[in-house]
Amino acid sequence: MSNEVTDERAYSFEEKKEAYDVQTVNSEESANELTPEFKAAEKSLIWKLDFYYVMPCIAVLNFLQFFDKSTLNYSAVLGIKEDAHLTDSQFSWLGSIFYLGYLLYQVPNTYFIQRLPIGRYIGVLIVVWGLVLTVTCLGKNFSQLAALRFLLGFFEAGIYPCCMMIISSMYRRDEQAGRIGCVYICNGIAMAIGGLIGYGIGHMMGVRGMNGWQWIMIILGSVTMAFGIGCFFLLADNPKSKLLNLTEDERKLVALRTIDNSTIVTKEVKYHHMIEALKEPRFYCFIFASLLYNLQNGALGIFSSVITAGFGFSSLNAILLTVPAGVVDCLYIGFAVWYNGRYGNSLHLASILLVIAIIGLLLLVVIPIPQVKLLGLYMCWSFAASYTLFLTAMTNNVSGYTKKIFYSSAIMVFYTIGNFAGPQMMVSSQKPLYLGGMIGYMAADVICIILLQYARYSMAKVNKQRLANPSTEKIDTTKDLTDVENPHFIYRL
Repeated sequence: MSNEVTDERAYSFEEKKEAYDVQTVNSEESANELTPEFKAAEKSLIWKLDFYYVMPCIAVLNFLQFFDKSTLNYSAVLGIKEDAHLTDSQFSWLGSIFYLGYLLYQVPNTYFIQRLPIGRYIGVLIVVWGLVLTVTCLGKNFSQLAALRFLLGFFEAGIYPCCMMIISSMYRRDEQAGRIGCVYICNGIAMAIGGLIGYGIGHMMGVRGMNGWQWIMIILGSVTMAFGIGCFFLLADNPKSKLLNLTEDERKLVALRTIDNSTIVTKEVKYHHMIEALKEPRFYCFIFASLLYNLQNGALGIFSSVITAGFGFSSLNAILLTVPAGVVDCLYIGFAVWYNGRYGNSLHLASILLVIAIIGLLLLVVIPIPQVKLLGLYMCWSFAASYTLFLTAMTNNVSGYTKKIFYSSAIMVFYTIGNFAGPQMMVSSQKPLYLGGMIGYMAADVICIILLQYARYSMAKVNKQRLANPSTEKIDTTKDLTDVENPHFIYRL
C-alpha cells in the first residue's frame, strides 16, 4: 500500500469512530485494521456492490451507451450514406452533432445529479435515448438524422458523470480504479462484440424492406429501452440504499468507507467549492487534457470502419476488423488497472500509454503496408486506458461533493468539445490516410502528457508539505470538506 493511502486513512480513525458512533469496533485495534467481523462484513458489502446492485448495471449501461453512439460507425458501411444521400462532410457532422447535444446538457445535468435520485434519473435517461435511437431508423436525409443524433447525444450526456459519482460515493479510493476501469473495459467489449453484431446485422440487408443500418438502430434501441426500465428499479445509487439490505455491521462500515473515499453525499450546492476549483491550476490541466484526449476518441469512434476499409478491406470485413480493436482496448485497460492497483503512479502510466498511442498514429501515417497500419490502429486505442487512469486520478483526488461534481461536469464539457472537434479534423480530401487529422492527434497527445505531469507535480508538492508538517487540527469528519479544507487529505499520485 502506498504511503499516500496509509497516511490518509490513519490520520483520524478514532475521530471516524466517534463521528459515526461505531461503538462495537474494538477500541484496541490498530488504526489501519478492522476486526475479523468487520472484514467479513466489508467483503460481503463489496460483493453486493460488485455483483448485484451497482457494477452490473453500470457495466451494461456503459456497454450499451458506447455501442449505441457507435452505431454510426457501423452504419457508414451498411448503406446509411446512400439511403440518406449524405456527403462525406455531412457524415462527419453527424458524428460531431451528437456531442453538441452532449455539451448543452452538461449544465442542467450538474444540477440534476445533486438534486435527483441518481438511479431513477439514469433509468429515465436510458429509456428516452433508447427511444431516440429506435426512431433514427426512420431518418431519410441529413436534417432528420442530424436532429436525431443531437437528441441521442443530449440524453446520453448525463451518464458518465452519474457513473463517476456513484463509484466515488460507493467505493473506497483505492477500489475506484478497478471500477472505473470496468466502465471503460465495457467500451472495449462493446467495440469487440459490436463488430460481431454489426457483421451479423449487416446480413439483414433487405429484410422487411429495410437496410442493415436501420436494423441496427431498431434492435439496439429496443434493448436499451428494456434495460432502462430495469435500471430504474434495480440500480443502487447511494451507500445506504434500501436495495443493499445492509446488516448492522455493514451500516457501520458504510460510515467508515464514506470517510475514506472522501465523498459525503449531500443535496446542498456549495458555490465556494466551485470557486475553489476555479482557483486550482490542476483544474485547467484536467479539463484541457480531457479535450485533447477526446479529439482522437471522436474520430476513431466514428471513422474506424472507414479507415479500415481504406486499407483495402471489404465493408463487412472492415466491421469485423473492429473486433480486435475492442479486445486490445480491454487488454490495455486491464493492464492499466492492474498496474495502478499494485504500484500506483496513475498519471505516469497514463503518460506512457499516450506515448504508445502516438507510435500507433505514426504507423498509420508512415507505413504503407495494410497489416502494419492495422497494428497502428490497434495501438492507438491505448489512449482509452490512459483516459481511464486520468479519470481515476480525478475521482481519487477531488474531495467535497459539489467540487467533485463540478470537476466531473467540467471535464465532461471539454470531453464533449474534443469529441465534437475530432471528426472535423478528418478532412475527406485527405482520405484514406487523413494525414492532417493524424498529425493533429499526435500533437494533442504530446500536450496532454505535459498537462498530466504538471497536475501530478502540483499535487505532489502539496503532499510533501502536508507530510513534512502534519496538521494537529481535529476536523469534523461528517462535514462535506474539500481536499483543500481538509489538512489531512493526501493526494494519490
